[in-house]
Amino acid sequence: MRSSATSLPAKREVHVSEFDQADQSQVRPASRLIRLKEVQHRVGLSRSTIYKKMADGRFPKSRSLGSKCTVWVEAEIEDWISQII
Repeated sequence: MRSSATSLPAKREVHVSEFDQADQSQVRPASRLIRLKEVQHRVGLSRSTIYKKMADGRFPKSRSLGSKCTVWVEAEIEDWISQII
């Protein structure tokens, strides 16, 4: 049986610069896309009320992912909730 010696790459240390550390406090984590049922559950509003408020500009706009798939950005819903509390 042959011995195959493979060399592994040396571990690299990664250092975050001070500039990057300062910016991390302002960066939001990636947000999820949530469907109508979850939006309704979180905000306590009916489907028709959500769409009326969207039309009036008083609720975050939905995004269409296809002909039968509408989603909202979770962070926008959370911001809206925090504004009304």
